[in-house]
Amino acid sequence: MASNRLLLNHQKTDLLWCSRGGSQAASELVLDGSAVQPSSHVCDLGVQFDDDLSLKKHVDQLTGRCYSQLRHIRSCRRAMTRESAKTVVNSLVISKVDYCNSLLAACTQQQTDKVQLVLNCATHVILGGSKYDHVMPLIHDDLHWLCVPERITFKLCLLVYKALHSLVPVYINSMCVPVSSSTARSLLRSASRGHLIVPRTQLEFSKRAFAFAGPSAWNSLPDIIRSAESINTFKRLLKSFLFSVSYPGLSFSVTACYTSLY
Repeated sequence: MASNRLLLNHQKTDLLWCSRGGSQAASELVLDGSAVQPSSHVCDLGVQFDDDLSLKKHVDQLTGRCYSQLRHIRSCRRAMTRESAKTVVNSLVISKVDYCNSLLAACTQQQTDKVQLVLNCATHVILGGSKYDHVMPLIHDDLHWLCVPERITFKLCLLVYKALHSLVPVYINSMCVPVSSSTARSLLRSASRGHLIVPRTQLEFSKRAFAFAGPSAWNSLPDIIRSAESINTFKRLLKSFLFSVSYPGLSFSVTACYTSLY
C-alpha cells in the first residue's frame, strides 16, 4: 500500500484468524503504527464469515432478515393477490436465500434446515393454511421451488457450466479441469462423459471448497444435462433433474424433458 501511495484506515480494517483447531491469533496486529483488533466475524459483500468458517453467524443473520420481511408481508397479505404476494416474497425473501448460497455447500444439515424453514414460512405467507399443514406438496405443486440443498447444487452446477464455457473469471476456470485434459486419465470412461477432476482432500472440511464441491456436483449430473448446448437449456434440464431429487416421489426422465424443449 505504501508503494502505491495508499493509506490504511485501521478503523475500517478487520483481522480474522480462521482455524478449525481452536488456536487463537495474537491479541492485535500492528500495521504502520496502527493496531488492528481481532474479530470473531467479519462481513464481506454481505456475507458474515466467522473464525471457524461454519457460516453460523451468516445463516442466523440471513434467517433473521428473512423472517423480518415475512412479518411485514404477512401484515398486509390480505390486500394482495396470490401472484402479487409471490412476487413480493421472491423479491424480498427468496433473493436473500439464494444470494451467495453456494457458500453453504457441504455445510451441516442444521444450517440448511434453518434456511429451509424460511422457505416453509414463506409458503404459508403466500398460500395460507395452518403452520401444522404439510408444506412440501405446496412448495412443489403451487410454487415450484427447489429445496435448499438442491438450490445450492443448482448454483454450483451453473457456475461450473459457465466456467467450462469461459463465462467466468480465469481463476474459477482453473478449478474446473476436465478429466480428458489429463494425459494419465484421458482413456478413462469418465473422460468421455465430460467429468471433471475432483481433487483429493484429507479433511471433511475441505469438501466445502468450490474446487471440490463444484466438480463433485457436476459429475453427479446425467450426461445429457452436462452436454446441454445453451445455458438456458442447461438451466431447464438442471432444475427438472433437481426437482426429482428434492421430491423423490416425482418421476423424471431427462430424455423426455430434453425432447420437450424442442
